[in-house]
Amino acid sequence: MTASQEYSAENFDLKEILFKGEKFSFTDRMTFFANFIKEQVDQKHYFYMRETCSASDREVEITDLYTGKQRKFLMFGSNNYLGLANHPHVCEKVKACINEYGVGIGGPPLLNGYTRLCRSLEERLAAMKKKEDAVIFSSGYSANIGIVTSLINKDDLILYDELSHASLVDGLTMNRKKAMRFRHNNVENLSQLLQKYGNQPNRDTFVSVEGVYSMDGDIARLDEIVPVCKKHHAILILDDAHGTGVMGENGYGTAEHFNVDDEIDIAMGTFSKAFAVTGGFVCASRSLIEYLRFFARSYMFSAALSPMVLAAVHAALDVVEREPHRRKQLSDNIRYLTQKLNTIGFDIHPQTPIFALPIPEYMEIRKAAYQFHQRGIFLNAVEYPAVPQHLQRFRVSLMSNHTKEDMDRLTTAIEEVWATFKDKR
Repeated sequence: MTASQEYSAENFDLKEILFKGEKFSFTDRMTFFANFIKEQVDQKHYFYMRETCSASDREVEITDLYTGKQRKFLMFGSNNYLGLANHPHVCEKVKACINEYGVGIGGPPLLNGYTRLCRSLEERLAAMKKKEDAVIFSSGYSANIGIVTSLINKDDLILYDELSHASLVDGLTMNRKKAMRFRHNNVENLSQLLQKYGNQPNRDTFVSVEGVYSMDGDIARLDEIVPVCKKHHAILILDDAHGTGVMGENGYGTAEHFNVDDEIDIAMGTFSKAFAVTGGFVCASRSLIEYLRFFARSYMFSAALSPMVLAAVHAALDVVEREPHRRKQLSDNIRYLTQKLNTIGFDIHPQTPIFALPIPEYMEIRKAAYQFHQRGIFLNAVEYPAVPQHLQRFRVSLMSNHTKEDMDRLTTAIEEVWATFKDKR
């Protein structure tokens, strides 16, 4: 059985794990959790909320929680895939924007928060995704919430990949939508469910997939999923948060990668990955986008994005269009790191900048995380209860501006940490 058949990594409940079904008062819950966090810090097992003291780049300054001193770390835990967070063009455009627009809006888009910057960016995003129009949300999370809660009626059905992001699952839970999971990236299972439950009278069927799945870095088989959806008249929703800017000949996303841009009904993305800021967007037909503006409560009742963020995304799109060598360098880095890791005993073949490194059963992941911390390597540990204990892993996120020396240092650290625990068996 594959990992994807056993868990949905975004949907665990930490409270169920910690409190084990027991009822605690409000005060007791706060005290219990505070003591839990303190225990993790005391044991040097706590690697969350690490304080960054520099611009986000391939190398960052981090305040070491355990020494109180600032240290340099190689950053392999950021979704800043194209290195745009500190790109000179992006920074210059943001500074110019502040001079023209100031720093904020102070209201939702439907009232006073809709600027010329916003409209021009929506037009640009729609063109990128080959759609009639686009709408910008305050976050990718709110974009998915808006899609699910406003477009899907109570009698409709949505089929979604079991490794879908928490935002989609939360939207389904909020409105108690009729939903069924299909096995991860299993087009046959999706087809079976559509054959059995789709094409019902007085009911629309939706299918939701992700272009690139954040936990393992694998990609949706859109070349097979699109025809299946068309056959059963299902409305396809593509969450391309991790694919936009990275996948495809022009960086337009996973749909471009498979040459099915025109076949996606609803294309969603974020600004928090390759564009390195915050916000989300949805591209679709003009009528659908207008509907979202007035019926997606996560849009109506959220403040508009700051002009600075909109300017940063505009500038990031400039770089995506003008500097294709960044995507090429990212692809080169993926190949180089893959070769290095397979040389030291891994068997991985990633198609994206996300590398999932499963840990052996004898490794204690929190102690291993501290070993990487000591070596100045910033990695994200994906541990129980986010995944079952036997599926714990470290997740490496590559950037286009990582050097071979950076990746060599990472590989050496991984080999040393693995050896440390192997020797203690």
